[in-house]
Amino acid sequence: MVFEFRFPDVGEGITEGEIVEWKVKVGEEVKQDQVLVLVETDKAVVEIPSPREGTVAVIYKREGETIKVGEKLVSIAEKGEKVFVKKTEAGAAAKKKNGRKDAGGVVGEIKEGTRVLPPSTEANKLRREENGKKVLAMLKVRSLAKELGVDLEKIQGSGPEGAITEEDIRLQSEHKTEKAPVEKSPKISFDSQGRVLVIPLSATRKKIAEKMHESVTSIPHAVEMVEADVTELAKIREEKKAVAENKGFKLTFLPFIVRAVVVALKKNPYLNSYFDSENEQIIAKQYYNIGIAVDTAYGLMVPVIKSADSKSIMEIASDISKLAEQARTRTIKLEDLKGGTFTITNYGSIGGTFGVAIINPGEAAILGVGRVSDKPVAAKQAGMFRDANQVVVRKMMPLSLSFDHRIVDGAQTANFMVDLVKHLEDPNLLLVDLD
Repeated sequence: MVFEFRFPDVGEGITEGEIVEWKVKVGEEVKQDQVLVLVETDKAVVEIPSPREGTVAVIYKREGETIKVGEKLVSIAEKGEKVFVKKTEAGAAAKKKNGRKDAGGVVGEIKEGTRVLPPSTEANKLRREENGKKVLAMLKVRSLAKELGVDLEKIQGSGPEGAITEEDIRLQSEHKTEKAPVEKSPKISFDSQGRVLVIPLSATRKKIAEKMHESVTSIPHAVEMVEADVTELAKIREEKKAVAENKGFKLTFLPFIVRAVVVALKKNPYLNSYFDSENEQIIAKQYYNIGIAVDTAYGLMVPVIKSADSKSIMEIASDISKLAEQARTRTIKLEDLKGGTFTITNYGSIGGTFGVAIINPGEAAILGVGRVSDKPVAAKQAGMFRDANQVVVRKMMPLSLSFDHRIVDGAQTANFMVDLVKHLEDPNLLLVDLD
């Protein structure tokens, strides 16, 4: 008997993924929970484990192909059951085109007389008529729609065969603003001017493009820019770098910035909120989950430091180091990429100064951090130097805040930046535990 395993719902509204790497081949015996394949979703690369032990009978998708939730992924025969490997013309053509060697067969053939088990009842999609209109949605999707008060009839499903997914429901509930239609780029014959390279978008890049377009077309961005004198902060950081290194991570300016941001958000709560245009209200979040933008070879990812207000500088530094490495190696968990309330992007780490970052949908603002550099400035406090008006060299940090102008005005963001700068310039105000 053969079990037909379909691409499962891995959560977070994921509707499809791209096959990155098969860890098994047709004819190979597998154990329950053994990793079958790596699949890239729009958020991360996830491991898909085998639901049972047996022998791989059929692999339905090749590396590089897209698979949707509910589509056939692999068939697994009972242990000891004979499986034949079939060389198909399509498979041979694909191998020749991609220049790949045969890895023991891409497509298997199920022995005659065997039976493919239907997908589980829980995974079956139910088609039901809503006011005369057929609606395709899973039971848990219908339950979520009922919970959030979303009318299924008004949703165009993005899943297989037009099925409505959990993300469709959440988008309708949380982002009910009308999206501006995406204007198609005019067709231009670039190759008439010379050689070109066509680069297909990865699942991650597609999602980045979608979210950024959603943000700039639905959120009225405005920007506030200031500089912070972090000379004293740099001294403390230098003193405590060895402590962090002994614990296995680096102590950068970022954990200090995270702590200062949380303090400033508590004093200016509207910047830790979300604009609900459908219900004409602002959702003020009472928790502080700070996203940290990380540049990876696969695109921008934003791991989230959960409950940042309850963590010490060293704990935040450890979390940043761990999550950034997981993002770069594509081993990060989906749960570590969700739930952010405010985001920080540090383009200063690669030499940038000032910039205008795009707000993450569902948030009110994003802070851009530039490169710290020595600059001549006027002394600020009488008594700090013999001549309070003398010019001195200080370490200055550029800061840019992009904010949703529907939620806050310039005065409120100015107050936020004043509080942020004050705590960065006087680290003692952060009440940090660096031991």
